[in-house]
Amino acid sequence: MSKPRLRAIAFSLGALAAVATLASCQVRPLYGGAEGTALNAKMHELAFSVPTTQVAQYVRNELIFLTGGGAGESINAKYDVNLSAFSVTSELLQDDSSDTARAGRTIVTADFALRRREDNKLLASGRRQATALLDFPSQEFAKLRAISDGEQRASKEVAEIINADLAIALSKEPPLELPKQPVN
Repeated sequence: MSKPRLRAIAFSLGALAAVATLASCQVRPLYGGAEGTALNAKMHELAFSVPTTQVAQYVRNELIFLTGGGAGESINAKYDVNLSAFSVTSELLQDDSSDTARAGRTIVTADFALRRREDNKLLASGRRQATALLDFPSQEFAKLRAISDGEQRASKEVAEIINADLAIALSKEPPLELPKQPVN
């Protein structure tokens, strides 16, 4: 056989192997299909604990937005999420001549625990962190504002990670009874 013919056969076999490999994948979208509808209903059934810090408030607000689809917190919650968060800001790139830093980082750490209200069973818990890098201007108020902005950015990232953790835990729960719609 000629080299071009061998290449064509090898390419065809490679493509066939790739298709067979992809067809055997068990990956499915977290929010897609019929399971996604049930999962979205469960995500709307979360109640979050009262925050004790400003950073915990940032994380809580973002989680309420993410889990509720912008509709706010659930009134008839079936799951409780105990949430606490704090931040630590440190200075980086110390300028030796003026003993001030020109940059820094804020690390937001959040602890969460998801429990089913019905029997108080712990479904998921964990600690998540996110880092936001900052530029420190020479003005003190601008520096404080940069730290606050960094806390908000890192809090949003932590909330997105926790949202995924909650979705994974709730996807393992048996489906909720959805209200039946009348048949016409």
